[in-house]
Amino acid sequence: MSKRNNEHINIKEALKEFVEINKLEKGLDKVNVADAWATLMGNGITKYTTAVKLERDTLFVQLTSSVLREELSYGKQKIIDLINEELGKEIVKKLILR
Repeated sequence: MSKRNNEHINIKEALKEFVEINKLEKGLDKVNVADAWATLMGNGITKYTTAVKLERDTLFVQLTSSVLREELSYGKQKIIDLINEELGKEIVKKLILR
């Protein structure tokens, strides 16, 4: 059994340390990217979104509307930049719309 640490730390630091020790950062990034997509794109686009999946540094987004997919394909880099800015770090490098 490990010794108890008598230092007082705030909850933010404790959670950050817990995530780093247990290597949960990639899983949290996947959830945060899906939330960022929904927040940034709004109801109009999320209504046509069936799946948002992050694999390594590529974001896969499944859409039900081919017209919307074509429109979004013109601004892929801007979408990538917005998502990375929302998350505060560069997670997404490539966007694939399906």
